[in-house]
Order: sequence, then structure tokens, then C-alpha cells
Amino acid sequence: MTTRRPDIAALRRDHPGAFENPVRRHRVALAVAVVLMAILVAGFWALGVPASRFVAGLGKLGAFIGHMLPPSTGTWAKFLVYLHALAETVAIALLGTLAAAVLAFPLGLLAARNIVPQAAIHFLSRRFLDSVRGVDELIWALVWINVVGLGPFAGALAIATANFGAFGKLFSEAFEAAKSGPVEGVIAAGGAAAHGVRYGVVPEVLPVLLSQILYYFESNTRSATIIGIVGAGGIGLHLSEQIRMIEYQQVCALILMILVVVAMIDAMSSRLRLAISAPRVR
Repeated sequence: MTTRRPDIAALRRDHPGAFENPVRRHRVALAVAVVLMAILVAGFWALGVPASRFVAGLGKLGAFIGHMLPPSTGTWAKFLVYLHALAETVAIALLGTLAAAVLAFPLGLLAARNIVPQAAIHFLSRRFLDSVRGVDELIWALVWINVVGLGPFAGALAIATANFGAFGKLFSEAFEAAKSGPVEGVIAAGGAAAHGVRYGVVPEVLPVLLSQILYYFESNTRSATIIGIVGAGGIGLHLSEQIRMIEYQQVCALILMILVVVAMIDAMSSRLRLAISAPRVR
């Protein structure tokens, strides 16, 4: 039995990209990589960060980590105080995320082109969401602290305000990506346009919206820690105090507590997102 030799000329004619020089084929990617590396080096040089200073900083970082070990809260009483503050941080993230989602849902409908065809309403809704979304949680925390005072209430309001703009944009894009067939079927059966949205659009995009809300809740747990440093409640305030008091072992204990809670929320959120996005078999 003889084996048939491939026709190299025919293969080269039908698949010219497979026979190109790899270096020539990827020259654009190589050029972009070189340009980005040059920008990185120029940026460090412009900021006055020499290599010797960076190496010395790594040595100090190692000494700093050595001072943080072993992690300890000092006493059980402090551990319980920190645990309560950590639960407060999770509550801030949860309440802020849920409030933002509830408030963003109707505005997301107004910002979707397939729901509200009026260009003026769509434009104003999008620009309002962009304005709110353009301000960071930390800035909103400082604003709300001056409005309602220190504490977790200001933190929850900061998370809700910042996420309101992000949710509004994401929800509107999800509404616009919905298929038009179910809506047309509802209207053809005698339903109004509102019925088409309720029974045609919302059931289709609801798993996507819930998945986005769960992801933001996970992310907001970390954000709630940061805004707590400026006085918006939670464990961030204790973390800032211990850093100022040079209690590095307690700082390490607080960081480990935060990491454990974030990992737990991440695992739970991942399972819920998979359960929501999994196709239902009837």
C-alpha cells in the first residue's frame, strides 16, 4: 500500500497563511509589544523611579512582611470586634448592591433603544448614567459622609450610587440584546407594548441581570473595605487605625479575615451564577 504525498503547491495555494514566516506574520504584534515596553520604560524614567530604588523597595517590602508575621488580633475581644466589623462590611456591600440594582432597573429600560425609541429620553438617560458612573466609590463615600455623617449608612449609599450608573448601563445593554421574537409574539397575541417588555424581554435577560448583580456584590465587598478607611463603616476603619498604630500583626490578621470572606463570597457567587445561567430542561 503506497501513501499519497500531499501536493505542497496546492496546499500553499489554498492555505497561504499557514506557510507564512511566523516572524513576518506577527510583526505587528512584535512592534506593538516593543512600543508598549518603551512607553513603560519612559514612564518609569519620567516619574523618577530608578531600578536601584525599586530593588531597595523590594527589600523593605520583605522586612514589612516579616513584621506582619505571625498574624494576631491580640485578644479574643478584638477578634469579635473585627468579626462584627467584617459582617458590617459585607452588609454594606449587599445593601448597596441591591439598592443600586433596584434603582437602575427602570432607568435601564429608559436607556434601551428597543424599549424606549424616543431619542431624547434615551440620550438623557445614557448621559445621566455616564455622569453617575464616572465618579468612584471613594469620592461618593466622601460626599455621603458629609451629607449623612460617618458610619455604614454612608458606605451603603456610596456603593449604591456608584453601582447605580454601572448597573443602568449594563441593564440597558442587556435589554437591547434581547431577541425581538418573544415581544412580537406577545403583541401579536393582543398584548400591549408593556406586556411585551414584561413577558418577552424581562424573562430572557433576567438570568444575565442576576449574574451581573452577583458579580458586583463580590466586587463591592472589596470596595466596602476601601471606603471604610475614610470613615464609611466596616472593617476598613479598623484596618486604617492598625496601620497608623504600626500594629502590623493585627493588620495581617485583618487582611486574612477579608481574604477568607471574599473567597467564600466568590465561591458562593460562582455557584449561583452557574445555576442561574444553566439551561433549564423541561
